[in-house]
Amino acid sequence: MPAPMFRRHTALRSVSLAFALGGAAAICNPSRVAAQNKPEDNTLRKLNESVDALIRKVSPSVVQILVAGYGPVEESHGNTSVVIGRQKAIGSGFVIDPAGYIITNAHVVSGAQVVQVVLPSGNPDGSLQSLLSTKTNIVPARVVGVSREIDLALLKVENVKLEALAVAPYRNLRQGEVVLAFGSPEGLRNTVTLGVVSSVARQIDPDSPMVYIQTDAPINPGNSGGPLVNVDGAVVGVNTFILSQSGGNEGLGFAIPSSVVNVAYQQLRKFGHLHRAQIGIGLQSITPVLAAAMNLPRSYGVIVSDVLPDGPAVAAGIRIGDVLLSIDGRMAESIPYVSFRLMSVNAGEKVRVEVLRGQERLAFEVPVIDHTDSMDQISALADPEKNVVRPLGILGIEIDKKVAEMAPELRDPFGIIVAARAAGTGGEIPLNTGDVIRSLNGEPMTTLDRLRTALAALKPGAPVVLQIQRDERLLYVSFTLEQPL
Repeated sequence: MPAPMFRRHTALRSVSLAFALGGAAAICNPSRVAAQNKPEDNTLRKLNESVDALIRKVSPSVVQILVAGYGPVEESHGNTSVVIGRQKAIGSGFVIDPAGYIITNAHVVSGAQVVQVVLPSGNPDGSLQSLLSTKTNIVPARVVGVSREIDLALLKVENVKLEALAVAPYRNLRQGEVVLAFGSPEGLRNTVTLGVVSSVARQIDPDSPMVYIQTDAPINPGNSGGPLVNVDGAVVGVNTFILSQSGGNEGLGFAIPSSVVNVAYQQLRKFGHLHRAQIGIGLQSITPVLAAAMNLPRSYGVIVSDVLPDGPAVAAGIRIGDVLLSIDGRMAESIPYVSFRLMSVNAGEKVRVEVLRGQERLAFEVPVIDHTDSMDQISALADPEKNVVRPLGILGIEIDKKVAEMAPELRDPFGIIVAARAAGTGGEIPLNTGDVIRSLNGEPMTTLDRLRTALAALKPGAPVVLQIQRDERLLYVSFTLEQPL
């Protein structure tokens, strides 16, 4: 028995060696091999050529994103504490504007202190030479804006010439359409997979305002933020998540539609966050059970579940229990459509809302207002020169009586609110926008001058611990100021 097994292994090694030598010959003299195996023109060959051309077109605009930051490293017991530690992540992105603007997912840069972008080097055409090249071009990037609500982020790199991808109209997307997913699954740069659009609109939660493109193009961890493109090389979506029992691709990938990407890009670039237009109503999807219990005139669509006091909807006459029929003359049978329509309208404009109340059809002209949370108002107070705290790389706002009224979630009416990250300052300091600095090395921080003075008194390499309020929790973050102040 051992002999045949030995002969079999030997034969396999011989075959492997011959295959390796053949592969080496192909690398050394690819033209000779191509000449020997040149197939006749046929449909499959034309398909290969089309895919190759598409890859050459798209790849120069696809980037890998490297993130270092701080985040929870252990599960906390209860809501009183959380352990924060160093984390690294890898994601994908694509150039949406040649001026250096890059789209990715918000969860890719969540908690990021340092963001770097690996740019395509040379000619990333998917060829053997480009894939085996060890050249890399890594440049620093700053986070321009983030919307966790829709899971998109906008980055900016400086002094780099980049090619931007066109964004395709979402309304033209069709089920069964061929698409390609680009990105860095598991950190493997310049990866492309092919599939079809399984569904042009998939709502994971019936009451969520978000819809996603479903695709069977293989998507894995690390693909997040990469583009899903059509056969013209235009972006139809941003690869965002998968449904999987194994943790890897099972043919259920989901991408944020291009229409949402377009609107988000413009607002993130202009404001750093989304300006959510609203008319002061809450919506829910109508289910057959809900319709039967409430004796509604129909068993599908959208119902008004809340009308905010003193909002424009209540002033116009809309009531809780109204069934939404249309927005600006277009059928409003889903929450995502209504949400996207409002996202596309500027504050101050009016929308025509038609509802069904019992058996009566009613129409209202409702003014649209801009929903601003407390952080928006506080950030507007920051001056890039006067409020900068360079050692921490932040713009800070002192909490006075006026600011305290804007932020009712504060534990105590003192401290420094992190209004924004300051470009070109600080190092890997684990602070996020919205954090409240309460103390530094045990000393209360009540003014910007006091914070700057305390930091200036520290020697290079000195340990620093800040007590901060993040969301509704107090926690300590520690780091070392490695650079001289």
